[in-house]
Amino acid sequence: MKQTATNPQPAGNGPIGTKVASPPSRKKLSARLWKERYLFLLLMPGLLYFIVYRYVPMLGNIIAFQDYSPFQGFFHSEWVGLAHFKKIFAEQEVIRVLWNTLWLSFLQIAFAFPIPIILSIMLNELKSESYKRVIQSVLYLPHFLSWVVVVGIVTIFLKTEGIINKGLHAMFGMEPIQFLQQPGWFMPLIVLEVIWKESGWGTIIFLAALSGISPHLYEAAVVDGASRWRQIWHITLPALRSTIIILLILRLGNVLDSGFEQIFLMLNPFTMDVGNVLDTYVYFKGIQQADFSFGTAVGLFKSIVGLVLILIANKLAKKFGEDGVF
Repeated sequence: MKQTATNPQPAGNGPIGTKVASPPSRKKLSARLWKERYLFLLLMPGLLYFIVYRYVPMLGNIIAFQDYSPFQGFFHSEWVGLAHFKKIFAEQEVIRVLWNTLWLSFLQIAFAFPIPIILSIMLNELKSESYKRVIQSVLYLPHFLSWVVVVGIVTIFLKTEGIINKGLHAMFGMEPIQFLQQPGWFMPLIVLEVIWKESGWGTIIFLAALSGISPHLYEAAVVDGASRWRQIWHITLPALRSTIIILLILRLGNVLDSGFEQIFLMLNPFTMDVGNVLDTYVYFKGIQQADFSFGTAVGLFKSIVGLVLILIANKLAKKFGEDGVF
C-alpha cells in the first residue's frame, strides 16, 4: 500500500514543526501581577523615588529653550530655541570652566580611579581574616563623613596656622605654605580628598569580583612555579577586567560632573579661576544671578555629553570583546 508523506503545518511564524510562544494575554498578565503583588509592593518605593525625583524634574528642561521668567511660567515664557546652547560656547568664561571640569575629571580618573583596584588586590592578599575585616572597616569609615566634615578637617590641617605648617616649621624651619589660597594646590587637594574619602568604599565591588575566583587557579599557578606577582598579573587582574571596564564606562558618563558640594566648599576668591567647574558655575549663574534658562541649558548639555560618552565607551568595550553595560 502506497503511503503519502504529509508535511507538518507551521505554527505561527516559526520554523516548521515548532511552536512560537504567543504573547501573554491581559488576563494572564493581571493574574501574574496579582500573584506577585507583594514583590511589586516592595518595588513601589524605589519606582516612586525615580519617577518623582528623576523623571518628573526632566520636564523642567523645557526652560533651557525659553527665556524663562518665574512670573510668566513655563507656558508663557518667550521661546528662544537653541540660543542658550550657542551662548555656552560664545562666552570665554564658560570655555575656562569647561576646561577646569575636564582637567579635574581627568585627574580623578588617572589617580583616584585605580586606587580602589590596588587596595582590593592588597586586601585580597591578606591571610588573616580578622585583620582584613579591621582594615576594611577603617577604609570604609571616611565614606560616611559628609563633605562639610572632610573639608573642615582639611582646613584645620592645612590652614596657615594649621598642624601641617607648624610641623614643617618645627622640623625644617619652613615658612607657612598657603595650601588653601594658592591655585596650584587646588586640584591636587580635591583629588587627594576624593581618594581618602571614597577609595575604601570603592573596594567593595572589586572585592566581590575577587571572591568569585576559584582557589584552584592559584593552586595550579603555585604548582607551575608562579610567584605572587605572577599570580596577581595572570589571575587576579584578568578576573577584575570586566568590572573595571564597566565602572570606567559609568565614570565616563559623569566626566562633566565634578561634585558640587566638595568644590563649592573648597572655593575661595584666590582659587576661583582654577576651581570653578560646571557644577558651581551653574549655581552662580543660574541661582545667584537668576539666569535659570542658561543654567538649565548648561546642565542639559552636561547630560547629553555624558550620554554620548557612555554610548561610545560601551561600543568600544563590546568591540574589544567585553560585555559592556548594555
